Amino acid sequence: QVQLVESGGGLVQPGGSLRLSCAASRSVLTFNAMAWYRQAPGQQRELVARIINGASTEYHDSVKGRFTVSRDGPKNMLYLQMNSLRPEDTAVYYCNAGIVRQYWGKGTLVTVSS
Repeated sequence: QVQLVESGGGLVQPGGSLRLSCAASRSVLTFNAMAWYRQAPGQQRELVARIINGASTEYHDSVKGRFTVSRDGPKNMLYLQMNSLRPEDTAVYYCNAGIVRQYWGKGTLVTVSS
């Protein structure tokens, strides 16, 4: 069983930055894809950013140019650098790994508010 544990969420003012981290219980190099999703209150979970085979990345249109997804193989970590945060980025952010069989973390709350 793979465990994913997110950290780094919190309260930040609009325009600020946060870096989310996801610690995996096994090598992140074994996953063809890893991703960050988010779910705001009353809304469906949506894909924020994905990294495929450690190289190719894709982003939700609303975060392009502001968020960057990356992974660190030796540390078994996935990251999401979030800059120029907006109130509409407020959500619980989830780490996701795998394609056919997917694993999920429990999430970390990001609140963007003045």
